[in-house]
Amino acid sequence: MPNTIATNATATLIEKKSKFIASIYKVTSPQEAVNIINSTKKEHKKATHNVYAYIIQDQDGQIISKYSDDKEPRGTAGRPILFLLNQNNLCNTLAIVTRYFGGTKLGKGGLIRAYTKSVKLAQEKTIIFNKTNHTRRANHVL
Repeated sequence: MPNTIATNATATLIEKKSKFIASIYKVTSPQEAVNIINSTKKEHKKATHNVYAYIIQDQDGQIISKYSDDKEPRGTAGRPILFLLNQNNLCNTLAIVTRYFGGTKLGKGGLIRAYTKSVKLAQEKTIIFNKTNHTRRANHVL
């Protein structure tokens, strides 16, 4: 059985003057994820990018996953976040990262590292709940 988060969390990373604000949310439907994404975009209107990934298990047991690079180079933002969620066996989870460009290009590798690291920082602030044996891991580095 997949893991889920018990609490929402946010973390900030500064990388070469770019600000990455990563938030991780417990969600139960794609529509709920879309609502949070749209709300985040409204809240951070001046942000350069709002990239995201989510994995949701619907009521029929089907896994729904989606990601967006939001105009970052293809495969440098949303896909690495989705990979991280999969790697940690997380379900019913949305990760969204807002980036304010700081004037220095990071390159593809730098973007992948920055987006992944910012989500890891947010995950460290939440509680991971294992659905199989109902255990909790607080402040666990994933």
